[in-house]
Amino acid sequence: MGNAFDCMPKKGPAGGIRSRSKQSSKSRSQRKMAASEEELLHRQALAMAIQQHQLSQRFEGSMSRRIGSTSSRRRDLPDSITNGKLHPVSLENLETKKIILVHGEGFGAWCWYKTLTLLEEVGLLPIALDLKGSGIDLTDPNSVTTLENYSKPLTDYLHSLPDDDKVILVGHSFGGASVSYALECYPKKISKAVFLSATMVLDGQKPFDVFSDKLSSAEVFLKESQFLVYGNGRDKPPTGLVFDKQQIKGLYFNQSPSKDIALAAVSMRPIPLAPIMEKLSLTPENYGTARRFFIQTLDDHMLSPDVQEKLVRENPPHGIYKIKGSDHCPFFSRPQALNKILLEIAQLP
Repeated sequence: MGNAFDCMPKKGPAGGIRSRSKQSSKSRSQRKMAASEEELLHRQALAMAIQQHQLSQRFEGSMSRRIGSTSSRRRDLPDSITNGKLHPVSLENLETKKIILVHGEGFGAWCWYKTLTLLEEVGLLPIALDLKGSGIDLTDPNSVTTLENYSKPLTDYLHSLPDDDKVILVGHSFGGASVSYALECYPKKISKAVFLSATMVLDGQKPFDVFSDKLSSAEVFLKESQFLVYGNGRDKPPTGLVFDKQQIKGLYFNQSPSKDIALAAVSMRPIPLAPIMEKLSLTPENYGTARRFFIQTLDDHMLSPDVQEKLVRENPPHGIYKIKGSDHCPFFSRPQALNKILLEIAQLP
């Protein structure tokens, strides 16, 4: 029988065990500091969301804009960074440092708070917009009747850019439809477009069609769904869509931290229905000239991996990435993995 102590670390002449103990203590201290910083971020974001929620209640609707101070092979990325540090990022020769973050249905600029922080830390210039009737935009969601109107904060921003200025667009979920619309309108101002488990639709397709496996066909949904909002009265067509908290948790946040679920609970708003039901008109001359990338989320209950595979198969992007263990909202559940992918895409020539 071997000596169990043969596997024990041996003392060095200068007290190696004590040295390792110091290193371990330092590592614990660093982890504790990181946890404290994350806790502070959560508290600040939650306080901001509660304030936004109160504003939206006061005005019965809610434009806020938070401005932060190509291979096609698939990449599977875990949500980890060695020692909590990113690999060096080269900001030289980047076509653009501006990354525009476009939220999905029911969300707002608030949902990107982790992504904004991580991108800013390496010197990029992220901007998160509230689309019409979202976040603390003062528009009543029931009055948003077209994708053009819903996407106006995004297209207004792109219109305001100098002709020689470009950005990277990142669209989450239904925000993919707004990104596609923007690509059609301003293709020369968009360096790259990233679809994050998003509605990367084809010409003539409705964004709703992407979710039909979860929500049934559009015709059946409009007749039978209990999630519909009738902002103009029950005798008029439905104007919005609302899920209850348990459904939202199961569909969107099955891997997200409880603090972020609480943040979403006081921040999410009704979803304007008409833009989701609108067919997009996309042309090869505009939309077709853009470099598109798709990020798949592999534990997604809202847009299943099978549906995401179908999207990239029918409308092949320039690059495909995967995040293991991510629910529909990787900016909450796998923020570091999402950040690494965005940094890699930003650095592609």
